[in-house]
Amino acid sequence: MGNTITVLGARRHFLRALALVVLLSGITVNRPVHSGELGADAEEFIRSMAETAIIRLTDTEISRDERKVRMRALMNEYFYVPGIAQWVLGRFWRQASSEERDEYVALFEDLMVESYVDRFASYSGESLAIIKTDIRNERDVIVSSTLVRPESNEPVAVDWRVRARGDAYKVVDIMVEGVSMGQTQRSEFASAIKNNGGDISKFLTELRERVVIAASGA
Repeated sequence: MGNTITVLGARRHFLRALALVVLLSGITVNRPVHSGELGADAEEFIRSMAETAIIRLTDTEISRDERKVRMRALMNEYFYVPGIAQWVLGRFWRQASSEERDEYVALFEDLMVESYVDRFASYSGESLAIIKTDIRNERDVIVSSTLVRPESNEPVAVDWRVRARGDAYKVVDIMVEGVSMGQTQRSEFASAIKNNGGDISKFLTELRERVVIAASGA
């Protein structure tokens, strides 16, 4: 029960954190990657995302459809969506056909958009403070931050795993209070596939249903 509470709490914090870091794809913050500047550039990448997201995606005047369009574009600009989707599916990726993989990645993206888009309309003054960066290797950096909420005196620890891809940066995972959202989703999908008898096509049917439910706001 304790682990369940921890994961559920992390999910709630993740929704708030995500609403601070997705920004319009028209704003480019990609930077040339140099070994000596990797940490500083990754830190600035996250900071710029958070600051711009507040300006661009918390506008209460835009429609839900417009917010969805913006969010989808932003996710693909700043998050490595195909790579995250593949990693989340785990060993089942190899079992899926080419057509199933394509549909899965599209459904994964749809689910993320529909599940989180409404959080942007309820922004209530949260802010993101960068604490430090930890260079893991020549491509990966962990940017540690805290999510400060006006209604609480307890900041939430949010770590961003940023990867250099050519001359650009992409977020590949988010850890909230030490809980990896990628790993959490991976475990959830593995359980769902198991419950569907290991049948990828049945799992895709379930994903379609999840997207419909999320889109309805239920």
